[in-house]
Amino acid sequence: MSLTAPPPSAATADTEAPVTIPWWSPGDTNAFFGLGFNVLVNVLVLTGLVIGVVNIPSHDVYHTILPALGVELLIGNVYYTYLARRLARRENRTDVAAMPYGPSVPHMFIVTFVIMLPTYLATKDPIRAWEAGLAWAFVIGCIVIVGAFVGPYIRRWTPRAALLGTLAGISVAFISMRPAGQMFEAAWIALPVLAIILIGFFTNLKLPFNIPIGLAALLVGTAIGWIGGYMSAPDVTTAAKDIAIALPTLQFHLLFTGIGHIGPLLSTAIPLGIYNFTEGMTNVESASVAGDSYSLRSVLLADGTGAIVGAALGSPFPPAVYIGHPGWKKAGGRTGYSMATGVVIAVLCFAGVFGLLGALLPIPAIVPILLYIGLLIGAQAFQAVPRAHAAAVMIAIIPNVASWAQGQMADVLSAVGYQTVDFSSGGKLIPPVGGAPGTVPESALVNAGVIYKGLMLLGDGAVLAGLILGAIVVFLIDRDFKKAAIYCAAGAVLSFVGLIHGAKVGWDVDGQVALGYLLAAVVCALFMLKKVPPREPDPDEQFLVPEGGEAAPRAVAAEPVPAPVPVASVAAAAVTADG
Repeated sequence: MSLTAPPPSAATADTEAPVTIPWWSPGDTNAFFGLGFNVLVNVLVLTGLVIGVVNIPSHDVYHTILPALGVELLIGNVYYTYLARRLARRENRTDVAAMPYGPSVPHMFIVTFVIMLPTYLATKDPIRAWEAGLAWAFVIGCIVIVGAFVGPYIRRWTPRAALLGTLAGISVAFISMRPAGQMFEAAWIALPVLAIILIGFFTNLKLPFNIPIGLAALLVGTAIGWIGGYMSAPDVTTAAKDIAIALPTLQFHLLFTGIGHIGPLLSTAIPLGIYNFTEGMTNVESASVAGDSYSLRSVLLADGTGAIVGAALGSPFPPAVYIGHPGWKKAGGRTGYSMATGVVIAVLCFAGVFGLLGALLPIPAIVPILLYIGLLIGAQAFQAVPRAHAAAVMIAIIPNVASWAQGQMADVLSAVGYQTVDFSSGGKLIPPVGGAPGTVPESALVNAGVIYKGLMLLGDGAVLAGLILGAIVVFLIDRDFKKAAIYCAAGAVLSFVGLIHGAKVGWDVDGQVALGYLLAAVVCALFMLKKVPPREPDPDEQFLVPEGGEAAPRAVAAEPVPAPVPVASVAAAAVTADG
């Protein structure tokens, strides 16, 4: 969100001539290269996962999975372009930016390592693993569609600091940390690329001949990588042999077989489906804060439909509305960049050239754009809410950071031959299927300073947990103890059934966490009896765009409207430090 002047009056809007909404603007080129390379990296990663981890034959990957992914990305990106143009026409303006869309990054790893890999290890059959992934993605899509109808009500009653805080947590932990680490594995390539991106997008300086910032950054990074010997010419030759035209086909037989064994998958599909629509809800709020108020229901319906269609065609990777709308809008993106991304990525999927692209483009030259998006989203979470709610933003961030840290620990355990830690059995490390048995006492982890159990509980259901914790802190700060008690009670129920702070959905998953929320609700209820007055808003809060739901109706302006006030200017006037 930005701090802007009140919208034009209805009378003014009615008398203005309709503006022409261009299909492409100069800034769309910048945003296209940024989002396009973002999605490109993610498709390269998921291609490597299904071939290298699950051992699905490369022919099936390039001829079935990627074409199916191309179709689901077309559905979302084209529809989001339609929504953007409809919004632009309705509000008679040309600065509307479409929502970004692509394969869900967290789900790429979850479906691979939590769903398909265990199935493959148990059956030694990659096709059975693929079927399980398709069924899981199908259920995710169905839950997101349900969320399209309940999400608007959740959004209406959840404070913006909670929504944007948990989004910032995702951004910090899952959008920024991995790219930052990959960058510093080859900093001599990545840092010049990052410098070009930050200069171009934060200073609005133009390159000679108006070369798009994203394209210039990629070309410079690729040139450095090839000149410095980071890339391998023989890999390009090998990858070129995999190029083959493939069109999507229905894979109902695989999907229906997977659905027949769906029972064990529901424990992850249900909370992660809720994660998907919750993340979509926070992304829509983020776009609203940046000036573009979309219908959450419309956005989520496209999101869920893409997952269902993709599963029917053979893709186990659910798509999602992406974090980053404010960043692409700031980069100049309008209504064309999203559709162009969907079309180009779909064509590349149909052509089977992702192996070749992976051999040509160095990863350190591509991932800095993800770090840029992470910076924008993290900054927005603090700039777009009252300064008094900064602590609520922070606590909403923490569960996602915990989830990321615990995931890193689990990956380390897996690398040395163990799957996870079973605290119900005295902290035993569970070896992989077919591996040698072994145990490590929980006390050994504690003595080493590893708070694995606490981070696991805090990070399970991180998006929803961040919303709950952030909302509680907002209402405590505002002295609205009744709403704080309600959210504490909601936290007790959600943790009791494992939707937050639990590794699976069930009954009495972790009673001690539920009891903690319940006792916190009692504390809030006791303070509610004091009937203290609510917090007085700070003077600068009048500049903030109002919270809650869709855009407010335009009101008649009684006096001339001042020029827009940038967020950074108001924040700088109020405090000397960022955020």
